[in-house]
Amino acid sequence: MAEKAIIIGGGPAGLAAALRLKQSNGIDCVVYEIRDKPSTIGGAVNIPPNGVRLFHELGLYDELNARASSISKLTLGSAPESPDFQYAVGEECMHATGFGVWRVLRSDLIKVLYTAVQRENIKVVFGKRLTKVVEMQDAVQIAFDDGTEDSAAMLLGCDGIHSAVRKLHIDPQVEPMYSGVSNMFAILPSTSLVVPAPREPKMSMTFTSDGLFSVVPCTASGEHLYWFYSRKVAIPDDEGSRDGWEAYGQKAVQDLKRDMYDVLKDITGAWGDALRGLISATETVKFYPVYKMSPSCRWSTGRCLLLGDAAHAMQPHLGQGTSMALEDVFLLSRLLESRPAKLDETFARYEQIRRPRVEKISQGATHTGNLRGKLDPKMSQTREEVLAAQWRDGARMKDYLYNILDVKL
Repeated sequence: MAEKAIIIGGGPAGLAAALRLKQSNGIDCVVYEIRDKPSTIGGAVNIPPNGVRLFHELGLYDELNARASSISKLTLGSAPESPDFQYAVGEECMHATGFGVWRVLRSDLIKVLYTAVQRENIKVVFGKRLTKVVEMQDAVQIAFDDGTEDSAAMLLGCDGIHSAVRKLHIDPQVEPMYSGVSNMFAILPSTSLVVPAPREPKMSMTFTSDGLFSVVPCTASGEHLYWFYSRKVAIPDDEGSRDGWEAYGQKAVQDLKRDMYDVLKDITGAWGDALRGLISATETVKFYPVYKMSPSCRWSTGRCLLLGDAAHAMQPHLGQGTSMALEDVFLLSRLLESRPAKLDETFARYEQIRRPRVEKISQGATHTGNLRGKLDPKMSQTREEVLAAQWRDGARMKDYLYNILDVKL
């Protein structure tokens, strides 16, 4: 049993790992984060029941439930009040699992996790850029760009898709792959709209001729809305470099209102007015190209393991990214508790259990993301039918009902 673990990355995966390992395994953790303070960037995170359950296990249910929007329904079509497809996802999930579906601001999620880590007296050190990982027979030693070092029995890379732990040590050759899909999103007060958007806590999705537009409340009060526009975008001419994407993103944001008014022209009635009102009221928009990890990515070495996006970043189009990281954390915790084996053997069993589930969700997210391409508006119904079928046949609910705590070890 490892007595100390170093965690690289102070996002949801890293903070949740530190909490779980301290609470359930008695492992002292220190978390190192590259940023100078807790991150407030990002949009609004979807957390289905398989993830909500695990926040309950961490003792954070009440704190997050007080901040999150509990989604009642999923609607699909050009008029949410009389949609082409509607599914009472919140009611169904509560009935089946006792947990609903949340949409919560990522900044609120980080605040709750960071407060919980402080309550547990878990050390978090900010402004630390990892530069070296040396794995020995009985320990892992790391170094940072400021010259400081640390060592522990176990190293967990929870540092996202651009993971330094992966690049420096576990799998230096693998690189994130562009998915072909990019997103724009914004968060704004619902009171700022000239034409009120629906305040009921439901997720409304509308296919356009060039992608998917979605609106969902992201706070418990319903006073803030999160909208995102997801569509296929070719890699910029300079092969998707950081500068190329930044330039493309700046232009996309600058042209947003003109382009979106054109895209939304086929959406009529009160809902079309509400969507155009959202765009009109939006002042700040974020653009990001969606990258994912190859399924061939290596996840571990003898004493080092990647968790969450560092290992298996996937497209966000099933809303399972945060929950996948939580499932990683809980499976690792269970294996460390029940299998007094060498770490490399524990990690091998972890991968044997975990990879099929992760690959299934990742493939589903890719399939759903592929529905974002340009299409004749008359064909929008076809894409709606494909997405609706995933709910009608129970495929989505099956993923939501999954319980990592029941998995045979």
